[in-house]
Amino acid sequence: MIRQSLRGEDMEEKILIIDSDKSFVKGLRYSLEQDRYLVDEVYKGKDAIAKAYKNDYNMILMDIVLPDSNGLNICKDISKQSGTPIIIITEKDEDINKILALEYGADDYLVKPFNILELKARMKAVLRRINDKNNAINNQIVVFDDFTINTLGRKIKRGEKDINLTGKEFDLFYVLISNPGKIFKREELLELVWGYSYFGDLRTVDVHIRRIREKIEKDSSNAKYIRTKWGVGYYYNKKDIKSPS
Repeated sequence: MIRQSLRGEDMEEKILIIDSDKSFVKGLRYSLEQDRYLVDEVYKGKDAIAKAYKNDYNMILMDIVLPDSNGLNICKDISKQSGTPIIIITEKDEDINKILALEYGADDYLVKPFNILELKARMKAVLRRINDKNNAINNQIVVFDDFTINTLGRKIKRGEKDINLTGKEFDLFYVLISNPGKIFKREELLELVWGYSYFGDLRTVDVHIRRIREKIEKDSSNAKYIRTKWGVGYYYNKKDIKSPS
């Protein structure tokens, strides 16, 4: 979900660390607690999802290498069900892992070993982006064409049908539907939704657009709502405006 900021005079962000290296977790926890983060940890994938769903965390820091699970699948499941921002911290530096992690819902990807100050800076940047989105929301329920959008709960309906979007899918859809008729380049959507300039592969946007279409369109092969401007990018096709030429 898009969360209201919890940082204030008497409240701290809650962080969940998912990593099998207990020594690493101990050091990371100590460092984060110096900045007044409230930290929980789990060491196995089977415990991670239950912990993530049970508690209301502001952020999850996780490795994708776990002894009993595929960390990428866990990232995908958590992102789909809770929308909690996720930063991957791992020794795996292959581009394909970075691309998959971001497509599966991760907000950032950092390779071990890293400077703890860099991690903290990235954490603050992700939390700030989320808080900025909250501050920009004036109404909880917004109606666009056939869609009713709960901006705080990150839920949408087309007519009476509930549409289940992941966190990134919701953000991408909301950017497009909030700017009907405006054509966004894929690079722009990466920056607006994922919060980084060109990274890895622009297909990240294409994959998410395809998944959104499969969920919101009656016929995803003949898109009615999210249209492609070939050679340029994507736009939301509002009912009462002409398609951009």
